[in-house]
Amino acid sequence: MSIMRRVRDITVATLNERLEKAEDPVKLIDQFLWATREDIIQAERLYQQYAAHSQHLKAQWLQAEQQKEKREQQAITALKAGEENLARIALYEKAASEERAAQYRELYEQSRLNTSELEEQLAKLRSEYQTVYDKREYYVARMESLRLQRRMNERFSAIYGSDLSKPEGMFRALEDRITDLELETQSLSELRRIRGETFTRTDANRQSVVSAVEHELEQLKRKLEKGGPSTS
Repeated sequence: MSIMRRVRDITVATLNERLEKAEDPVKLIDQFLWATREDIIQAERLYQQYAAHSQHLKAQWLQAEQQKEKREQQAITALKAGEENLARIALYEKAASEERAAQYRELYEQSRLNTSELEEQLAKLRSEYQTVYDKREYYVARMESLRLQRRMNERFSAIYGSDLSKPEGMFRALEDRITDLELETQSLSELRRIRGETFTRTDANRQSVVSAVEHELEQLKRKLEKGGPSTS
């Protein structure tokens, strides 16, 4: 079991699964990085505390070991001096120091194991952080590509929103317009020509009538000159 309480509710094992479903993967990665950074800070603080505590336990253990050796030397000195009671007291204190040294050594070994575990956890957290940070840069690049692609699509949708906006559609519409103008111009020309012909035919008819009248008038004059029918 980990000796450090985890802040994260997302692990690297579950991050990839969530990324596949996330609408904003960068935001999810940032949440993971923030939580992992908090884990790292917590682990670093705990590591410092364990390191200081381990040093304290080691010092207590070594001090008890020294005390044990000292009491043993004192017991030997007392026996040489014929002070058996003093030697006995020194040996009792030696036993107490030996027990205390064993206790502190056990505490130190456990603290050292915890410190080693923390070192491994810190190394793992830092590796995870760097791996996910690199992945964040990749997803940021992908999201930027997607954003630019969407802007390009929106831009071209605005420009080419209909067939008329496309070059082929534009020229097709222009062709239709020019054709209409040509037909209109041709119709007007035909109307002018028909009207001109009508006027010409009207003038010719009128001239024909005038000529007939003048011809008939000349005939009447000649009859009168020849003594034709008289008027009463």
